[in-house]
Formats: sequence, C-alpha cells, structure tokens
Amino acid sequence: MNRSPPLPPFGAIIVAAGKGLRAGLPTPKQFAVWRGKPVVRHSVEALLDAGASPVVVVIPVGSEELISRALVGLDGWMPVTGGETRQQSVAKGLDILDGAEKVLIHDAARPDLPFPVIKRLLAALSNHPAAIPVLPVVDSLVSESSGAMGDPADRDSLRRVQTPQAFHYSQISQAHQAWREDTPASDDAQVLQAFGGEVALVEGDERLKKLTFAEDFGDPRPPVRVGTGFDVHKLAAGEELWLGGIEIESEFGLAGHSDADVAIHSIVDALLGAIACGDIGSHFPPSDPQWKGASSDQFLKHAATLVESAGFHIGNIDLTIICEAPKIGPYREAMRGRIAELLHVDIGAISVKATTTERLGFAGRGEGIAAQAVATVVRS
Repeated sequence: MNRSPPLPPFGAIIVAAGKGLRAGLPTPKQFAVWRGKPVVRHSVEALLDAGASPVVVVIPVGSEELISRALVGLDGWMPVTGGETRQQSVAKGLDILDGAEKVLIHDAARPDLPFPVIKRLLAALSNHPAAIPVLPVVDSLVSESSGAMGDPADRDSLRRVQTPQAFHYSQISQAHQAWREDTPASDDAQVLQAFGGEVALVEGDERLKKLTFAEDFGDPRPPVRVGTGFDVHKLAAGEELWLGGIEIESEFGLAGHSDADVAIHSIVDALLGAIACGDIGSHFPPSDPQWKGASSDQFLKHAATLVESAGFHIGNIDLTIICEAPKIGPYREAMRGRIAELLHVDIGAISVKATTTERLGFAGRGEGIAAQAVATVVRS
C-alpha cells in the first residue's frame, strides 16, 4: 500500500551483486533469510511501497534463480547482472534505468529501509543534485600508530554514511561514465562529488544498519519446534499387522497402500509438521504404485533426513496407539527400540503409549487402529 501524500516519481537501483563472504553464510547474504524474508526482499518491498518504478536489482552472475525465489510474487522489479566492482554494477543498473528523472541507489545489505528517509532524500533533490543519509559519530575517534593510540579525530565534523543515496539520473549517469574504472569507489556520492556535484546531507536512521557479519543475522529459527501427527487404518483379515516398525502376529492386519503402519505414519507426519514440510501423502502419495506394500521404515528415515536438512535434530517422540487389540504392552520396548534405531536417537527419546476408547467408535468396535504422535525438533 502506497503512503500519502505521494512522492515525486523516481526509480531505484538495489545493489545486490556482492558475495557477502564476511557474513560466513552458505549463500550470499543478500539472499539469506532475515526477519522471515530474504534480505533483498525487504528493501525491494520498501521501495516499491514508496512508489519506485521500476526497481532494478543488480545481482551476481548465475543467481537468476535465487533472485526469482527471493522476490516471488512481487511486480515492478527487474534483474540485471552486475560487474566485477560495485561501480560497474551500479553503472549497469543505470543503463537499465535510462529515462528516470530521479534515482535512489541502495545497498541490499541495509534491509530495514524507513519511508521517512526516502521522503527526505527526494525532497532534498529539489535543491541539490544529490543527497545522502548520514548519522553523527557518537564515539570518540583516534588514529592508530603501530598498535598505539595516535592523534584524536574531530568527531563533530564526521558523519556515518548510509544508503539509499539520491541523485538526478542524468548527473549520476554522466558521473559514472566519467569515473576511472581502475579507481575503486566506496559509494555513488563519491562518484558524483568527483564529477563536481554537490552532495547534500539528510538525517539517516539507525534502522539502516548494514548487515555484515554472521552475528548480524542471528538465527531466525526458534530453538525448539513441535509437530503433531494422526493416522488411522482399518483392520482386515489376511493382512500383516505392522505397528511401530515391528510385525505382530495377529489374525487381522492393517490395510493400506503401504504396510499401513499407523504408528510410524503418525510419527512421520509429526516430524514433517515440526519443520513445516507437508505431510506423508505429499512425499509418498498413495496413488504412486512404487509405494504399494512399501515398508514404512523408509518413510520414517526420509522424514529424519528432512529434519536434519532443515537444521534441526530430533528431540523426542511421544506416540500413542489407540486400539482394543492387540495389547501393546508386550511390544512396547521393541517398538521403542526399533523407532529409535530408525531415527538414530537414544531410546530414551522415544515414548510409546497405548489407550482404548472404552469400546466407543471404530477403534472400540475393533474396526481399525489409530495413532497420534507429538514430535519435538531442536535447532542444531
């Protein structure tokens, strides 16, 4: 939803072409999740919401799929592959943005972009060729000399520079064209200033903190997650009876597409629920003939692998089997041991209980067996 009153028309470039190595993450930091969304999505949404049109996102070579996933469902943006330096990446973005009168250039690593900062920057362009957000330096500053304290610096004359930085398109475009490519540029304001343009300062915002190191990201996942599962299968003559990963001698067995181990099926759903990864039917659809008569052991192993891949390990399983027969007590420890073996956890993490329905309902009438499970997974 656009805020009112509307801002003057402007385009935007988000520089997201870096490698982000200092963050120590398995993916470039601009695509990592921060506060529930990919880092780059935060600023794209903020600029689109403020009325930017278009928003050009400069990305690393070969990251088209990453940016598409990060910005899925958003309209009004376009990607362009960046260059070897930041200056080259911005220049490529400016080429795509040709035709805009005003442009904001922003670093994707500053995801929390307040609307008032955008408003102040665009207002400053009414009287200046460029404007940047800055904050005062509050700590004392000194120079260093061979590991020892040198001369103090005058912090009153120093400012911390942030992005986005605002420019008239024609001037920043010409400034980038004139910039010597063998000279690194720390930001676009430096490029314009070297071209002879005056850069106004506007009030920045502490929320525009740059994400740089791993500790800036924290871990958005809760330390413990919980999932529940429930399953039921009917009893039928001539079927094998598998419960909790073991076969029980019985006149009646459970009917289903696989081996119909209702106990393991409920655990699988509980584990998948804990990591928000669908249910057993989405991973092993009964319509697929390859799972006909399949052992539920492989379903449970698959769920355990997904839990590990999601960055968690299994905390405990609490299983309740609901039936009139067979009596579960004689098989309880064997079930606990088999489930623990399949999940590669200590048997102490596995609870197997049983109850009846006092002969009420399908379970009470001996028509079927139900099971419910609760699983906790713990962040690794």
